[in-house]
Formats: sequence, structure tokens, C-alpha cells
Amino acid sequence: MAKDLMKWTNVSSLQNEINRMFDQFFRGWDFSGFGQEAGAWSPSIDLSETDDNIVVKAEIPGIDPKEVNISIQDNNLIIKGEKKEEKEEKGKNYYRMERSYGRFSRSVELPASVDMDKVNAECKNGVLEITLPKKEEVRPKQISVKVS
Repeated sequence: MAKDLMKWTNVSSLQNEINRMFDQFFRGWDFSGFGQEAGAWSPSIDLSETDDNIVVKAEIPGIDPKEVNISIQDNNLIIKGEKKEEKEEKGKNYYRMERSYGRFSRSVELPASVDMDKVNAECKNGVLEITLPKKEEVRPKQISVKVS
């Protein structure tokens, strides 16, 4: 009991314990849109994994794929770009405007190390597909059992 009380006399250890509890509680929650202003745009993504690859699909309709920047930093895939607003046409009256525009940046933590020299990105029908081959050392190895 006395040891437990001694543990909390140091304010920084209390702060560390509170931070640990918050991190554990909020693990797995998606805060990607948190703090963005209303109408801000960010592409939706899907991430899947096979034995050999990690595949990320991002919806980027209306964006020139040449203007999308893809990078990998500290085991995070970063996709950046901008969805440009169409120029206003004279004589048109808008009754409703729901589409969002602007710069975006999506960062996705990768579940395994990837071979950066073999990453491939293709865009078809407004969907950007990024194939990230896993490094050889993180791929599952099949071990056969010998029968004697």
C-alpha cells in the first residue's frame, strides 16, 4: 500500500499514467477528420493486406493523378493533393453546392515494412490503387514438416 502511494507522488509519473490510459482507451479510433474545418475534403481509403503486399485504395475523383504526391515516411504512407474548385460560370445560379474542394493530406500507418523500390501506383476511374510489396523478411515463411 505504501509503495502504491509513493508511485503517485511524482507529478510526471501521474501525467504519464493518464496519457497511457487515454492512448489505450482511444486506440483504433479514427480521428482523421478531427480539427478540419467544415467542407474540408479528404479522400476515403481502403487498406488490405495479403501475404506479399499491402494495398491501399483511395477515392480521388476529379483529381489529375499526376498532381497527387505519394510518399512513405517512418512506416507511414502519405497521400497529398488538391481537389480544385471548378470556375464559376456566368449566368448559372447555384441552388445547392455540396461538393468539397481543397488541399488534402492522408497518412496511413502501414502494418508491415515495405520494399520501397517496388511500390506501384495506378489510377482507374477515380480510384488510386497503391500496391506496396512487403519486404522479404516480413513475409510469412511456409515450413514443411518431414514425415519419418
